[in-house]
Amino acid sequence: MATKKAGRVEVEAGGRVVSVSSPTKVIFPEAGITKIELVEYYAAVAEAALRGAGGRPNVMKRYPRGIAADYFFQKRAPKGKPEWLDTVVLKFPSGREAEEVVPREPAGLVWMAHMGCIDLNPHPVRAEDVEHPDELRIDLDPVPGVEWPQILDVARVVQEVLADHGLVGWPKTSGSRGVHVNVRIHPRWTFDEVRTAALALAREVEARAPHIATSAWWKEERHGVFIDYNQNAKDRTTASAYSVRPRSDARVSMPLPWDQLFVCDPRDFTLRTVPGIVAQQGDAHAAMDEHPGALDSLLELAAKHEAEGREDAPWPPHHEKREGEAPRVQPSRAKKPVKKGRRKPRFPLLTIAQAADEEDAQAGLERWKAKYPEAAAKLEPADVLVDRMRGRFKTWTRIRVNLRHVPEAERPPQETPDPDYDPAVEWAGEAGGESE
Repeated sequence: MATKKAGRVEVEAGGRVVSVSSPTKVIFPEAGITKIELVEYYAAVAEAALRGAGGRPNVMKRYPRGIAADYFFQKRAPKGKPEWLDTVVLKFPSGREAEEVVPREPAGLVWMAHMGCIDLNPHPVRAEDVEHPDELRIDLDPVPGVEWPQILDVARVVQEVLADHGLVGWPKTSGSRGVHVNVRIHPRWTFDEVRTAALALAREVEARAPHIATSAWWKEERHGVFIDYNQNAKDRTTASAYSVRPRSDARVSMPLPWDQLFVCDPRDFTLRTVPGIVAQQGDAHAAMDEHPGALDSLLELAAKHEAEGREDAPWPPHHEKREGEAPRVQPSRAKKPVKKGRRKPRFPLLTIAQAADEEDAQAGLERWKAKYPEAAAKLEPADVLVDRMRGRFKTWTRIRVNLRHVPEAERPPQETPDPDYDPAVEWAGEAGGESE
């Protein structure tokens, strides 16, 4: 229930009242969805949403001016947070630490939405034990050009692999282009061990469906659907169940039973439709905590892979280099000797644009295509690599093209990116914000 008061709206959630400023601010311009609608959405689905984000440290991904403007990551709890909102201190691979918010009740989600958090980004640990995850996360991330039916085909293989290793998967649409499958586990294993299990699973899925699934870390080597094992590395978060995603239609990351996932249309699940679905059908993940599993079988599979001589796959860039890890350099930059002592890149990649905003980067790509139409016509969807780069306070966008399908004699040269954004220049002039 919301009550107007002096330009603000007071929202009651779970017995607490949260004061919401700028309630009529438009957060989703195309859908015309306002801030108060976002807040009321989280109040409506709070019980279900807390199953994924509640009791866990959360990174605050804030959109203070809506999805059409810049956003930033805030790990440290704001000084003006409510006294009743819990926090917990996390230590990161960089050696730094931060006190992150821990929502435990509906009012916590309402307050986060008031602060501009459109989606919820919890760590896979409980606040009571931040070093031992109780969730293994499987992120199915399609490369450009891959359609929904192929993503579902890979999800079916994931379901089979989990069952073969004695684990129960709880799927949901990602709210973007892919599928997430979460697996409750006993909190016995370290982050490194959970990631090892996730990598073994990804490689097994790839082995069973090599034409449609990949565990390749580098974008230029991927095809089909990427199983992102590194989502289980320490300090990685994913949008949790019932999170509204920053898309034009306010799409939601929707938990579903497996049989419904395989016949659903992700576009049906939005901020405006999901509360009614939950009220009518309940939470598809309601029994999730009743089925924790063990990683022993997947870790045995990982040991088998190691015995066969398979290297550890690359870790995220902010992690220290690990013993046995594959070279942490993108293949296009990994040089190998050829005849007469010359060296050349493995993949013909060009950096086309670097911009603070993705829209500006895409405009640069269109200018490049207009300049080199014959080369552009030979590109396949997966040849255009759009990277969201993590800056100090916010992300920026880099666009590259892989010219593997363009004959060598017809390949354009590497030119100065257009635009040529340099995040270091902006960092030097900014104050405050979060560095993690």
